[in-house]
Amino acid sequence: MLYIFDMGGVVTSTAVIDDKFCSRFGMTLWDFEKFYGKGTNENLFQMCSNGIIDTKEFWKRISERSGIKITTDWFHWLFHPVLNEKTVELIKYLKSQGHRVVCGTNTISAHYFSHLERGDYSFFDQTYSSCAMGVSKPDTGFWKLILEAEGFEPENTVFFDDKKENCEAARSMGITAVEFTTTEEAARKIGIELWKN
Repeated sequence: MLYIFDMGGVVTSTAVIDDKFCSRFGMTLWDFEKFYGKGTNENLFQMCSNGIIDTKEFWKRISERSGIKITTDWFHWLFHPVLNEKTVELIKYLKSQGHRVVCGTNTISAHYFSHLERGDYSFFDQTYSSCAMGVSKPDTGFWKLILEAEGFEPENTVFFDDKKENCEAARSMGITAVEFTTTEEAARKIGIELWKN
């Protein structure tokens, strides 16, 4: 079996930096979203997630649009997620049973390198990041690339993600998708009981 784990919200906490950044530069979240083009075809954050631009270019464009001088990659410096030790236990258990376990994550370059520095990807056989793949969940192309690279069929694949829309997209391909709330619940949904109450 192939098991695909999302990173933020599953293996680590999500650690959103928007509020910290806005506070640092005295802008509202609405201003920040306007500057990066949320809900438009020029969504800089989506472009980062798909690897079209890197986070250095993101901040350069935010600086130009806002008139605020920004020289630091705040996505890197303000990003401090917390590791979910129980999810790591589940990953290690699945690997010990001979399964292939990979990370499939929507991420931007700064967060990818932060996770790399922290060793968060070291538990996996392979990591598939949207910024390197050029496609983000819930686009089904995301899973098609992973399945092709791994040589698995959808019916032999289990996917864990904390976002409903991503789980629904994976299910539409025939993948077993588990909407993640807690590690214990996720493990139970695939018939594994690692922790006694």
